[in-house]
Amino acid sequence: MRFIIGGIQRTSLLDFPDKISAIVFTQGCNFNCGYCHNPDLLNSKKDIYSTDVFFEFLDKRKGKLDGVVITGGEATLQPDLIPFIKEVKSRGFLVKLDTNGYRPEVIEQALPLIDYIAMDIKAPLKKYSEITKVDINTEKIKQSIQLIMTSNVSYEFRTTVLKSQLDYTDFEEIGKLIQNAEKYYLQKFEAKTAINDETLKEEQTYSNEEFNEIIETLKRYIKKVEQR
Repeated sequence: MRFIIGGIQRTSLLDFPDKISAIVFTQGCNFNCGYCHNPDLLNSKKDIYSTDVFFEFLDKRKGKLDGVVITGGEATLQPDLIPFIKEVKSRGFLVKLDTNGYRPEVIEQALPLIDYIAMDIKAPLKKYSEITKVDINTEKIKQSIQLIMTSNVSYEFRTTVLKSQLDYTDFEEIGKLIQNAEKYYLQKFEAKTAINDETLKEEQTYSNEEFNEIIETLKRYIKKVEQR
């Protein structure tokens, strides 16, 4: 199975809503965001754990875990993501997929198999290339949003917020981009661990009061908006 695992978190109470989960971190990403908290996963192609080792671990956790979160890096880059999901599901576990949304063709294949999906919204479309540090075809982002919102799968959208990158008008554009979405989370940037661009460690984000103003704007477009 061509599925490169860069790390495993054996238990999480936070990453899969209302579920106890294990987290699989995949290697490689097609974005290069400066604030990425998993810079060691961006380019390395080395297996830290084999899939066999992970499935053996899962078999021992039956009855203790509800599900598995597949994240990255960017999980949709893995050639055998779909077989991996099917293998996890065959063992009786729920699956949550984290994605940046840049491979809608893979998301379309995954949606009938998974139980929850979280997609990062990096910025309004006009700023996507600036934030991700790669040349972005924003039609792919729009396609993934549409696929997710019209599926029967529980989902959320989320954005990591740096004040220097996103202004008030940007949030209004994001609100319009994902209008009528079920859930949208603003994640306050905190550089507590290593990040991809260490020069951002001195960056500030919005105050709680400013976040509340932004949330009120977003609530005009989205059903549930919260700060994390």
